[in-house]
Amino acid sequence: MPRKLRDLIKDLKDAGFYDIKGGGKGSLRKFGHIRYNGAVTLSGQPGDDAKIYQEKQLKAAIESITK
Repeated sequence: MPRKLRDLIKDLKDAGFYDIKGGGKGSLRKFGHIRYNGAVTLSGQPGDDAKIYQEKQLKAAIESITK
């Protein structure tokens, strides 16, 4: 069963990512981190199922800051 976007957002925030203000229109959210080049973008409402590519992007972003 796929995870919900709210779970991905919680994982990002727990890893130290922050919301980038003005980082998206509508259902887009951008997250940045001081040690991560670029941004992680998630699309959809918090109750929506996360897409596989979103989970992979999240995992890669968190792994890159913990090295």
